[in-house]
Amino acid sequence: MPDSKQPAQPGKRFLLKTAAVGAAGVATVAGGFMWGEKKGRAYRQAEQPHSAESYPCYGARQAGITTPHQQFGIMAAFDVAVKTAKELEQLLRILTSRIEFLTQGGALNDNDAKLPPVGSGIVGKTIKPDGLTITLGVGASLFDQRFGLSAKKPKHLQEMQKFPNDRLRPEWCDGDISLQICAFTPETCQNALRDIIKNTASYAVARWSIDGFLPKTEPGAAARNLFGFRDGSANPNVQDPETADDVLWTGIASNSLNEPAWAKNGSYQAVRLIRHFVEFWDRTPLQEQEAIFGREKYSGAPLGMKKEHDVPDYTRDPEGNTIPKDSHMRLANPRNPAFLKKHRLFRRPFNYSRGLAKNGQLDVGLVFICYQANLADGFIFVQKLLDFEPLEEYISPFGGGYFFVLPGAEKGSFFGQGLLSG
Repeated sequence: MPDSKQPAQPGKRFLLKTAAVGAAGVATVAGGFMWGEKKGRAYRQAEQPHSAESYPCYGARQAGITTPHQQFGIMAAFDVAVKTAKELEQLLRILTSRIEFLTQGGALNDNDAKLPPVGSGIVGKTIKPDGLTITLGVGASLFDQRFGLSAKKPKHLQEMQKFPNDRLRPEWCDGDISLQICAFTPETCQNALRDIIKNTASYAVARWSIDGFLPKTEPGAAARNLFGFRDGSANPNVQDPETADDVLWTGIASNSLNEPAWAKNGSYQAVRLIRHFVEFWDRTPLQEQEAIFGREKYSGAPLGMKKEHDVPDYTRDPEGNTIPKDSHMRLANPRNPAFLKKHRLFRRPFNYSRGLAKNGQLDVGLVFICYQANLADGFIFVQKLLDFEPLEEYISPFGGGYFFVLPGAEKGSFFGQGLLSG
């Protein structure tokens, strides 16, 4: 899902050129590429490295779900270290305050050089919004006996269960709190995470964190995953308020009306950390890759069709001669009226790269993130449809979790106030 508000970023070609010129000498840079292309994207990026574009952090619903998909992100989970509901409230107040400052921007003021600096400094003294959103969720473990919240747990919230192909590692799963941090640049995401860790150190401890990115793509096209296929082509259009109400918002969607009253305008967040075996994939014939996904690799069109957003009619292909019946797209979305009425979800993923694994293979994959008003009808139902699909030979889910994204907050209140009150 492209981001129409995201400022132009320097391309890979520019970065390579800049590095080469820098090695040859600063004088060459000053007289050539850097200063000659004043109308180019690279020049504008050098002038304005971080965007002043901001998204509201207050309102009935949190930002970062229907917000246009930024190019960079961090998905992180925390364990709450405090023991009382009052201390939990203080943590949520601190998080709300930091989210406001970081997403709206402001200057850092270091009043005493003998003390640690207020911020990390990696984006400078003045923090610009840079399209930052920070989306706060809570896990099932927060509703244990520590804070007296067990009766208020959202109906479908649970710890993530193992599916047949999973190789889950406990240190990469679940958490009391989730943070989805998204922005136009990776350093803005890193700065936000470090700010929150510093300001909440007495209240929460990071459990796991992973950085993500999206490759650039054409306007209107879904970004590609690291298998080279477009990811999210059939996403519901949540920019349409009626569609968003039907897919995303608990207490609004027809399949989510029996949730606690405080949960209205929240959303279930499912996160899956999925390693991709790209070396194996890159040696797989193209026709087999396309049959596994059910789409043409480069255009993204369903097999037998021409455009990415063309809608297949499976009743005309009952035996799967064109789009195989066990292809990823056909299993995940049968496109029948019953499915479309009850089981849609909205994907907002990132790719990840963590260098090499111990076996010398690339440790890369997908930070799958999706949102829905009903977790059981959404991700859990759809994932069961995908059990034993051919794609499983090339992937290994190892972590993630289920979280409930808190409803929004108005300025002067804090995220989670409805949960803790009454």
